Amino acid sequence: MSESSVKPVPTDTPNFRVRRVVTSRSGGVSAEPYGSFNLGDHVGDDPVAVEANRRRLAREIGVPFDHLIWMEQIHSRNVTVVSGPSDSPIEATDALVTTVPGLALATLSADCVPVLLSDDEAGVIAAVHAGRIGARIGIVPRVLDVMVEQGARRERIGAFIGPAASGRQYEVPADMQADVERHLPGSATRTAKGTPGLDLRAGLRQQLLDAGISGVAEDPRCTIEDETLFSHRREALTGRLAAVIWMDRGSVS
Repeated sequence: MSESSVKPVPTDTPNFRVRRVVTSRSGGVSAEPYGSFNLGDHVGDDPVAVEANRRRLAREIGVPFDHLIWMEQIHSRNVTVVSGPSDSPIEATDALVTTVPGLALATLSADCVPVLLSDDEAGVIAAVHAGRIGARIGIVPRVLDVMVEQGARRERIGAFIGPAASGRQYEVPADMQADVERHLPGSATRTAKGTPGLDLRAGLRQQLLDAGISGVAEDPRCTIEDETLFSHRREALTGRLAAVIWMDRGSVS
């Protein structure tokens, strides 16, 4: 696992310390083709191995197991506000928002785009699963609206975009590219082979900036190219990495 840093919007009196982690595929107990730190419970891996990996993640980041909150991701615009621990994944949603310190929100991916958002002063955080469909239909703007409803301010929200399929490798049919570009401007690109491609991270970055988000950081790794990460496009049957965000109450040191 490697912790990714996002520089928060400066404030005079920060109230919360926000932490973020992105996992890799190593260090767990899953057998191939899920080797070894697979955190996805929907890909055919041994449930005992997946639970062991999830428990290890909870221990490593220092939260109780039921404070690590997962989603049943369905490529939707559904956003769920979480107010307490959960023993099972939150059903039928693609984004989690909380104002509760100590709850760690997780999003799973293996080419889709994980997006972590926070207003460090208000103490509002979110984890978003933004695949091609979710990004196209506006999951991120919907999450921003919910964060504002929970007390965040757009100009204070910082964003972190995690590792995902890059435009160099994400080849799609031309009509699909044009359709996504209409809904998510800035995402159309050409692949390394010169074919139509999508750079969802570029489109999401532009969408966030257009929405008034002042700071957007990005992990530049391509899941298709980087074999330390899971990639459905590269391997088809494979595991899932997690991007996690949580906060502790107290001033930033």
